[in-house]
Amino acid sequence: MTEASATHNILGLVMWFVVVFAISAVGAAASVDAGTFYGQLEQPAWSPPAWVFGPVWTALYALMAISAWLVWRSGGLRANRTAFVLFFVQLGLNALWSWLFFAWHLGAVALIEVLVLWAFILATLLAFRRVNAAAGYLLLPYLLWVGFAAVLNFTLWRMNPGLL
Repeated sequence: MTEASATHNILGLVMWFVVVFAISAVGAAASVDAGTFYGQLEQPAWSPPAWVFGPVWTALYALMAISAWLVWRSGGLRANRTAFVLFFVQLGLNALWSWLFFAWHLGAVALIEVLVLWAFILATLLAFRRVNAAAGYLLLPYLLWVGFAAVLNFTLWRMNPGLL
């Protein structure tokens, strides 16, 4: 690998981290008081403590950035247009969920939205896997976490009809 291509790859990776974490900041803005709101909700026994979400989401966003970078390295945006459209749609849906649930307290709408998000993550995972197997598999923890989040969203919505 030439020095120019190594620099190009490193800058590309940095770019994907910036893009993914910038979009995640849109959702994070809705979650400023999430810990307080989450603490007010009646919780199922299996619900994780509020402090778990930050580290988990940080790791998942890092995996998303690396995954996108691997696909980007395999032909760029144009060659993988459908995969990247799916990727950006699911990122937007991810940010929207935080607003629906934490800022606007719309439990039922957030539940429907998280199910749509899960479907887009699966579609992205499959599209990325066709381009680069590792890129697809890096999205598997995200898919599993959002599946868990959907079940938690449903449970919290049902347990807290006055708040959600």
